[in-house]
Amino acid sequence: MSAWLKCTTPRPEAEHRLICFPHAGGSPSFYHPWAAGLPSYEIHAVCYPGRAARLAEPPPTELLTMAAGIADAVRPLLGGRPVAFLGHSMGAVVAYETARVLEADGHRISHLFASGARAPQLPHPEASKASDLDDDAVADALASLGGTDAELLADPEVRELILPYVCGDYRMFDAYVHRPGPALSCDVTAIAADSDPLVAPSQTDGWAAVTGGRFTRHTVPGDHFYLTPNPPYLLVEAALASGAVPSGG
Repeated sequence: MSAWLKCTTPRPEAEHRLICFPHAGGSPSFYHPWAAGLPSYEIHAVCYPGRAARLAEPPPTELLTMAAGIADAVRPLLGGRPVAFLGHSMGAVVAYETARVLEADGHRISHLFASGARAPQLPHPEASKASDLDDDAVADALASLGGTDAELLADPEVRELILPYVCGDYRMFDAYVHRPGPALSCDVTAIAADSDPLVAPSQTDGWAAVTGGRFTRHTVPGDHFYLTPNPPYLLVEAALASGAVPSGG
């Protein structure tokens, strides 16, 4: 298994694979409950360098380079069962860029779920603000939003381990620049929380411009990390059931 992907519950009988991309400062553990929440799907969580099993590696510094590495890891999963991507916050943009790499090679993903994220061609002020702060301030800002890994930042020893990749992710996201190019062919669903202090629901509508497929926006109750207490399992199931198509090359 590639270092990029973690699948805690392999399901060779599942009709669909869902690959989940964490937020800035996130790790695969953020999606650990999803295998139980979506028992008919095989869940793979992306592990960015510098955390979890890849703690000894330097944190990533270039989002497009990282997306290319993830695409290499995803390719062996394509060609049979449909494969969908779901990314939260920064992870939505990483998922989008990974899908662009794969589509440029003639592959196809069935669906892209962009959760809690402005469209990639729009400014991402949350990253810019964070990149201007010192490490401790970045960690405090993440903790205030309620991210799962952020809860660990109260422990000084754990904080020392987490800070490099938390701050590295924000700086990498701030340096990201969207490049014009062909639109995706897959359907895109944007999921926005009605009380998200970082991303207003109307700011997710720009995802419609990056795909030639169908675009849908769902507004759900909650804040930026709405999916911690209320993962959108039913929404994902409904979208994939209505528009699933085989992936492949």
